[in-house]
Amino acid sequence: MLKGKTALVTGSTSGIGLGIATALAQQGANIMLNGFGDHEGPKAQIAALGVQVDYHGADMSKPEQIEDMMKKAAERFGRVDILVNNAGIQHVAKVEDFPPERWDAIIAINLTSAFHTTRLAIPAMRAANWGRVINIASAHGLVASAQKSAYVAAKHGIVGLTKAVALETATTGVTCNAICPGWVLTPLVQKQIDDRSAREGIPVSQAQNELLGEKQPSLQFTTVEQLGGLAVFLSSPAADQVRGVAWQVDGGWTAQ
Repeated sequence: MLKGKTALVTGSTSGIGLGIATALAQQGANIMLNGFGDHEGPKAQIAALGVQVDYHGADMSKPEQIEDMMKKAAERFGRVDILVNNAGIQHVAKVEDFPPERWDAIIAINLTSAFHTTRLAIPAMRAANWGRVINIASAHGLVASAQKSAYVAAKHGIVGLTKAVALETATTGVTCNAICPGWVLTPLVQKQIDDRSAREGIPVSQAQNELLGEKQPSLQFTTVEQLGGLAVFLSSPAADQVRGVAWQVDGGWTAQ
């Protein structure tokens, strides 16, 4: 379905980003990966699906590196047809104890980077009269949790940015939507489980169950495959009039 298209997925060397990149590649899209850590393994994984793949190690807190990544993607593939803004970090603390530098980093990576990639991708999408901007928000883009002020602020911002861009592109073939996962067992969430286990002196399995029980009524993690499937749908003709939504995949979290 996506043969000949190119998808750039930020924060895609592991977790949700790699899952979405894989799903898009399975539909024939060429992929530009981004992220820290090992990238040769993910590149080989995507290449094995028979599509072209490249990698750029842009630090998503640095606008000049984001610009270079978008430029290199255009040089390599022609243009970015599908932009998935997924890169994110987390820090947990009460607002009065929240380190200002951590606030700045979370806002930069989780929110401002999506502004930069979007502003740079939209002109070519408009010229082609086709494009998809898919922002990975969170249940925390719709509701809040204590001790996550920066993350909640950034994810609410992502939902707002999504709506604004959707309105600005409403008469074109470009759409902009947000996906709002609940708990997904990514390295980021596993760290929260491990930290909880250590802090409370309980087994990791108990910490995991308590984490799910507090927020996610299904008591099951959302999977990266489910999120990838939704990204594929949002990239399909069936989603041509899906514009500006914040689509929950959260096991009932925000239905409460």
